[in-house]
Parts: sequence; structure tokens; C-alpha cells
Amino acid sequence: MESVEVRGTIRLGQFLQVAGLVDSGSHAHALIAAGEVLVDGAVETRRGRQLHGGEIIEVGGTQVSVDAA
Repeated sequence: MESVEVRGTIRLGQFLQVAGLVDSGSHAHALIAAGEVLVDGAVETRRGRQLHGGEIIEVGGTQVSVDAA
């Protein structure tokens, strides 16, 4: 599983872009709204969800962990 380092907190939509899981903010919004993004195994529909580190994000079978610096 890949790990992506972030400083402090980051919103879910922004993290998807930083991690390279989506091409744009609108793509992130569409995936989140469709219920296709999991945070720690649960569907997350809030694009603004704050990630603090340690979470596992899953999109389309690809998992990425949030590594807070």
C-alpha cells in the first residue's frame, strides 16, 4: 500500500488530488458524491472531511494511507 505524506490536516477532496487518485477537484467531488470513496473501510460522502493522518483511503480498489508529517 502506498503512503502519501501531508503536513497537518487535509481535506478528503484535496488528498485525492495530492495522492494522484483523481485528476481534478470535480472528479473527486463526483466520486465522493457517488459513494465510491472509502475512509477506513466506510463510505465517505463529505468532500471536506478532515484527514489527520493514519487513515486508509480507498478508491476503485486502490488503497493509500495518509501519513501526517
